[in-house]
Amino acid sequence: MTISATQAHRARSTAVVLVAAVTLAGCGTKREGAGQDPDTPVHVRLYGSDANMTNSLRNKLDGNPGLLSGMTGTAPLLKLPETFKTRLRSVDASLADFGYAAEAYDAVMIAGLAAESARTVEAPTVAKFIVPATTGGAECDSAATCLPLAKSGRDFAYRGVSLSRSGLTDQGEPSSASYGTLHFGRDATINDNLTEYVGAGDERSASTAAAPPPAANPNSSSNKKRALKVGALMPHTGRLAYRSGPRFAGAKLAVADLNAAGGVLGEPVEWIDGDDGTDAAVAAATVDRLVGLGVQVIIGASSSSVTKAVIPKIAAAGRILISPSSTSDELSAVPDGGMFFRTAPPDTLQARALADVIMRDGPKRVVVVAREDAYGMGLQQNVKADLVAAGMAGDDIALLSYPASAEDFAGIAAGVREARPDAVLIVGYEETATIVRALAARKVGTESGLAGY
Repeated sequence: MTISATQAHRARSTAVVLVAAVTLAGCGTKREGAGQDPDTPVHVRLYGSDANMTNSLRNKLDGNPGLLSGMTGTAPLLKLPETFKTRLRSVDASLADFGYAAEAYDAVMIAGLAAESARTVEAPTVAKFIVPATTGGAECDSAATCLPLAKSGRDFAYRGVSLSRSGLTDQGEPSSASYGTLHFGRDATINDNLTEYVGAGDERSASTAAAPPPAANPNSSSNKKRALKVGALMPHTGRLAYRSGPRFAGAKLAVADLNAAGGVLGEPVEWIDGDDGTDAAVAAATVDRLVGLGVQVIIGASSSSVTKAVIPKIAAAGRILISPSSTSDELSAVPDGGMFFRTAPPDTLQARALADVIMRDGPKRVVVVAREDAYGMGLQQNVKADLVAAGMAGDDIALLSYPASAEDFAGIAAGVREARPDAVLIVGYEETATIVRALAARKVGTESGLAGY
């Protein structure tokens, strides 16, 4: 008997639903969802995470953007200066939001500053200067103020847009971060007036290691007329393409700022475009192309699962990979030969912020729906652990998951309705729109969202 991919997805979703139902049934509480009238709406609070809390999501709802009304979530976010937003729009006038633009900007900036400090564009050497570029002595916040310090050999600490509070850890990831609590309004766009900002992490965990001695004189024959090449490994296609505009804009703006300040080692920084496709195979092909073009620093990938897949290739090629948006805490332990860094904070921090947002509303029963990849599974488990730590019973938290390639979410929607939750957290990409529609078809959603459906 041959089973189609869609049938397999449905079967798998059904199996997960049954597991969740058994889990909830065993909590000793009468489950009100059993035998309920299927026409009776189940009003829940909807929550999202960084990959779906974006204005771009409303465009995926085919005429029903109001289904997002009332949805709340978190994302690594800081209150961006209006001047920075204006400069980003000068690169891409179509930007609907600015998610991870600051992280992409800082990724390129610290790569350029590290190369200037190292006095070489050779990636293995430059890699040793990336963390120290964020944790040294004199603080500076731009290419114009930091490059002169790097050129003179002075100890400095870049305090840019996203790395404004503290530098990177020894593992090459942010020691602290700022998160925003975001709210979709009735027009299905994020209401900036309701956004709250909260700090997370521990600034004391930033590295204290000093930078090594510079590799060579920047005018030596080995460095002369060699430009720093920065390549993109971010999605023009695939399930994260819908929200990657800010990352491209941030990276390109940083290249422009470095060049306006005189370039790196006296040469203009070169930007080479590339697509990760939100797919490991597409990303691997792009990495091969970028390596073949002599790129020393690659910015990406966007998704944690794609980043995890290409790190071995990056390490083998001796190139630097800096992700502005891969947040899975799994990446902290992936062997990378000292060549992987990120300006996006690990999801252990976001999970705490999400759990806090959910617990504020006092739910009694929560369902966490997540895609089956490094990002989804890691954040799902971390959120559950933090909800339990905050006082919620583990049996009152149901975990549902779906294959990353899934297109039919009827089984997931049935499982959520059967659980009769007060709150539903969706950890997903653009397919979140399809999940929300599937929930609405089962009459599950926010009260304001279902009212207009």
